[in-house]
Amino acid sequence: MDLPVPLLPTGWTRWPPREGLNREAQSPARATLMLLTRLVLLVVLVWGTYSRGHFTGWHAVWAGAGLVAAVASAVVFFRYTLAHRLGPGIAAAAGLLAVATTAEWGHAYLLSDMVWLGLGVIALVRLPLVYAVPTAGAAFGSYTLASWDSWLGVTSTVGGLALLGYLLRLDAEARGTAHRLLAQERAARAAEAESAALAERARIAREIHDVLAHSLSAQLVHLEAARLMLDGGASREQVRERVVAARRMAQDGLAETRQALSALRGEFTPVGEFLAGLTQREGAVLTVEGTAAPLDAETGLAVRRTAQEAFTNVRKHAPGSRVTVRLAYPEGAVELEVRNSRPPRGEASGELASAGSGYGLLGMRERAELLGGTLVAGPDEGGWRVLLRVPR
Repeated sequence: MDLPVPLLPTGWTRWPPREGLNREAQSPARATLMLLTRLVLLVVLVWGTYSRGHFTGWHAVWAGAGLVAAVASAVVFFRYTLAHRLGPGIAAAAGLLAVATTAEWGHAYLLSDMVWLGLGVIALVRLPLVYAVPTAGAAFGSYTLASWDSWLGVTSTVGGLALLGYLLRLDAEARGTAHRLLAQERAARAAEAESAALAERARIAREIHDVLAHSLSAQLVHLEAARLMLDGGASREQVRERVVAARRMAQDGLAETRQALSALRGEFTPVGEFLAGLTQREGAVLTVEGTAAPLDAETGLAVRRTAQEAFTNVRKHAPGSRVTVRLAYPEGAVELEVRNSRPPRGEASGELASAGSGYGLLGMRERAELLGGTLVAGPDEGGWRVLLRVPR
């Protein structure tokens, strides 16, 4: 059962981060150096205990048992403090203190001194400070009471090792923080890449949707006209003309789909050239104001799709009306204005006039808002006006 942590400031009750202590999170060079250091200390401890010949017979066996107990307790201490298990960690520290005290009584002075001093250092590195300070105090205090060195030597040794333990703790905390920040950065990059991929998919889907909506709506107009002509007894040549027009719209839709995919890769013709070709095919008048400026893919596509949607609405709701297109380049923005006069036969569609836009123009308005711009569509001077303004 783990021991409770007292209610003290967070800095005193917080465990050192696992990432700063875990060997797997360390660089290969650092992990190798730490392993070699421990092996060297173990060799020095064994050699120093037996080299002078003080322990023979059963005394040698008891000394060996003390060495094994010290190593086992240290392993338990390292494992459970890494897992932030306070109870087993404190028990292992108590075991190390007992081993060192027993070794001192048995005249294994090197073993007792190294266990006391080593426990003082690793307690400061691996335990919450509220428990590390008493544990290190007990270890360093026992060494001080048992040592035969001068007070200056003992003070220098204890003070230097205490400072070393605290610095190693700060280093572990810094490495743990760096490891967590690196993990967060990697997670953020992965999330950003996933978000960019989803945005790109949505962008492609929106472009294909707009192209197909424009193309299919234009085909529907011609096919509906062909149906009405058939019902009205129109000549075969007139009906054929409408069917051919619908077929041409389908071909244009496929071509525009390819152009949209190319535009997403930045491989499209300038907006001015596109509008010049579109207005020429539709019999409209194009006016360009200001100096043409290069537009990014999203902005250029917004202008293209708005113009296409505006012409589609003209064909559906005001066939035969006069259309004018104005492309302007004010400071830091681009404007597209499409106007059409009242159709020769009747008013514009009541549905379009009352709503302020068709479904296509609603999508164009959403596209403009995503780019930080605006789109206004509504009746104007007896006709219809669509105005797009987006930053560039």
